[in-house]
Amino acid sequence: MTRIEAGDSQVPKRRRALEIALALGLVLLISVGAVVASAVSRDTNASAASPASLGPADELKLGYFGNITHAPALVGVNQGYIEKNLGDTKLSTQVFNAGPAAIEALNAGAIDATYIGPNPAINSFVKSKGESVSIIAGAASGGAQLVVKPGIKSAADLKGKTLASPQLGGTQDVALRAWLAKQGYKTTPDGGGDVAINPTENAQTLKLFQDGKLDGAWVPEPWASRLVLQAGAKVLVDEKDLWDGSQTGKPGEFPTTILIVNKKFAAEHPQTVEGLLKGHAESVQWLNDTPAAEKASKVNAALKKDSGKALQQNVIDRSLQNITFTVDPLAGTYKKLLQDGVDAGTTKQADLNGIFDLRALNTVTKTKTSAAGLGQD
Repeated sequence: MTRIEAGDSQVPKRRRALEIALALGLVLLISVGAVVASAVSRDTNASAASPASLGPADELKLGYFGNITHAPALVGVNQGYIEKNLGDTKLSTQVFNAGPAAIEALNAGAIDATYIGPNPAINSFVKSKGESVSIIAGAASGGAQLVVKPGIKSAADLKGKTLASPQLGGTQDVALRAWLAKQGYKTTPDGGGDVAINPTENAQTLKLFQDGKLDGAWVPEPWASRLVLQAGAKVLVDEKDLWDGSQTGKPGEFPTTILIVNKKFAAEHPQTVEGLLKGHAESVQWLNDTPAAEKASKVNAALKKDSGKALQQNVIDRSLQNITFTVDPLAGTYKKLLQDGVDAGTTKQADLNGIFDLRALNTVTKTKTSAAGLGQD
């Protein structure tokens, strides 16, 4: 481009006009490019946020725990309800001890869906700003208790004691910390405070309690029953007594186990998710329709297959009596569950809108399970 100095009048008008036209053309070209780039970016982002269905998945990798509160998974996997409804999709499974580990596997792509407690699902949803998981069904309500040494008569006796929970940030861990806070006790994630909480694998909790190294534990079934019947513990708190039904209209019911799925997997393979839900609903129906003795026998056989050891008859009978199996995730409880996590110091305040996607469940069951304004139903 010709440089024009002050007082320079020698540049021909035609050339100057050509330079101006070229400059304007360049600006127009850049503007058009920006518009195109923006449109492409929007399309790319939209595609990333809402991937198109790719048809049924070749494989569904499903997680669950070896707990009675996960009986819909135990029955669904070991009696073939889930595999049958997946059609040509291969089913592979992985058994976990507690929720945070299952969430890590889900976020890493090691599994696609998992049975889990609600608080780890909430934590994942909050940390990912709603991008990681969707709750697609409930599985179990109830079946969690704080059991302690017989000498502990009330909450006032817990100061300076050591309690266990399955894993830091897990559903029972949050319930224990929130309950202790309401009793006036302070706890810290590292085990400090007025009452020490040691996140401990359930099988180790039983042994430590038997050895006198723990004063109690807030655990799901069958571990609460095992501690009571095999280790001489007593129930200090049955969690169902803490839920008055004001959030759900169902006194005593609170979500212990739910079914969640990786959001991207669900968007890419909705048929597979629907097949999973069909098998899940059949499992829950079987658990609710089957006589107690047969139900205990089948669930115990599934536990033995997954863990190598069956439960004593009195343990499995007591466990099953404490649990309600339901496909309703009891969505009305989730704002309280989130607040409990905030109070416990294991999560932060957030908007849970979008955490539920119950459309496929309602299609499968032909009912209207509510998302309580926190997602689609």
